[in-house]
Amino acid sequence: MVLKRRTMHADPDSLALKSMGKAVCARLDLDPAAYRLPVEGLSIYGVGGFLSASECARLIEMVDAVAVPSPTYHGNSDGGRTSFSGDVDPSAPFIRMLQRRIDDLLGIDPACGETLQGQRYTPGQQFRAHFDHFDQSAAYWPGEQARGGQRSWTAMAYLNDVEEGGSTDFPKLGLSVAPQVGALLVWDNMSPNGTPNPLSLHAGMPVIKGTKYVVTKWYRVRPWA
Repeated sequence: MVLKRRTMHADPDSLALKSMGKAVCARLDLDPAAYRLPVEGLSIYGVGGFLSASECARLIEMVDAVAVPSPTYHGNSDGGRTSFSGDVDPSAPFIRMLQRRIDDLLGIDPACGETLQGQRYTPGQQFRAHFDHFDQSAAYWPGEQARGGQRSWTAMAYLNDVEEGGSTDFPKLGLSVAPQVGALLVWDNMSPNGTPNPLSLHAGMPVIKGTKYVVTKWYRVRPWA
């Protein structure tokens, strides 16, 4: 009997993901408002004061209007994501303006961006360690691959200061980012070679006191359908 060697098929978008990551990093490295966090193995930047206090207040109202129990691709049966979340109206002029500002910061085609999503965390609520990129071995992957492919960059803005808790932690990097009103955190979910980066594992730590509001925008490698 002749045993055939199993062949692993790479994501056909890996080269595009590699190119996107390189281009966005080059753009952010030249932006005096963007600060590259000093960690090894993950491209992650912070932009302080990206949103004004009035913009944050308006977004908080919009998040409250659409927030429902947060879903996950795995059904959230383990209670790993206990926040409330919802997509804000992408056709609203205010949202279109904010999304374009994020698009322009990163230099990514707006067509690749998913709808801006708001999240609200009250005391005890959290989002356990997870990846934003898709598991290519999961049952949902063919559908996601057909409607834009892999998630590349994540852009997350904090809408308020939190009295206690609620940090964004990257456990494999020993990095913890505390909420700061108006600050934007962006990172590449891919490694420099265009494959999913295991160091992008992150968690929304439990809020201990107060309420945490954020908005998140994910970008696909191809136009998002």
